[in-house]
Amino acid sequence: MHYLVTGGAGFIGSHLVDALLARGDQVTVLDDCSTGSMSNLTGHAQHKQFTMLHGSVCDEVLVDDACAKVDVIIHLAAAVGVRRILEKQVGSIVTNLRGTEVMLRAAHAHGRLPILIASTSEIYGKLNKVPFKEDDDSMLGSSSLHRWSYACSKLMDEFLGLAYHRERGLPVTIARFFNVTGPRQSGAYGMVLPRFCEAARANRSLEVHGDGTQSRCFLHVQDAVAAILALLACPTACGKVINIGSDEEISIGALAKLVISAANSRSAVSLISYQQAFPGGGFEDMQRRVPDVGRLRAMTGWQRKLDLTATIHDCLSTLA
Repeated sequence: MHYLVTGGAGFIGSHLVDALLARGDQVTVLDDCSTGSMSNLTGHAQHKQFTMLHGSVCDEVLVDDACAKVDVIIHLAAAVGVRRILEKQVGSIVTNLRGTEVMLRAAHAHGRLPILIASTSEIYGKLNKVPFKEDDDSMLGSSSLHRWSYACSKLMDEFLGLAYHRERGLPVTIARFFNVTGPRQSGAYGMVLPRFCEAARANRSLEVHGDGTQSRCFLHVQDAVAAILALLACPTACGKVINIGSDEEISIGALAKLVISAANSRSAVSLISYQQAFPGGGFEDMQRRVPDVGRLRAMTGWQRKLDLTATIHDCLSTLA
């Protein structure tokens, strides 16, 4: 098969490209490298099954040409990271909304190509009922809080993708990712685990936002890639929204201590307010984010293989 991976130079995308090439597929990557990096694809440049297209998913001509040559689209390209969302609000919204529209239109125009669209657990917003199930309501904050623009734009991506499926017969699958992490993830845009690992390796203080009791579930990127590949091979996933995540919940304060212990670090944990962390304002956090992955398991048989301890050690090992 020939896959088009948008955002393929990014964190999840590059690991997915590795897996596709390793099993003998042909891969074309479309990425403007605004947050991704060609260093993530080191070793593939001369691969006969690999093609790199430098550009934006909002470029209709480039996207149209790319889709004319592939069998399946995996649309991962999007604005990423809370810090980047707050700093580049207009660009983030346009990239998410316009980019997905361009991809869906091209997928339909070129023979109704199967397309998997990456979405986010941010869509659940401030719901306090966990675990989150795919058909639960969304509870987003005020438009005056910029953080929610990302969730809103990705929710519209889902609506548009499902509309293409229902009205035009496009094979669309929506994957909602929950805190995927692991080697190659950058802490530059606010991603918590790489930020903690980098600080612990340097024996710097690990900055925990708020009081540290907010909790998340972290999924190793290799398990996320396995879930993507399983969904691509599952015909019943078309027209569905599917959570991809771990059910191993941990508070951010406890995570910081776990990283310090795993790194044998002399670091301490320091609590900083959200106002200190995001001085421009526009940020609001949610207390818990726990996925129900029953739908993914029932459809594909997928099971998580790497626990949080293994994930932390993998992240630390790349910084050694």
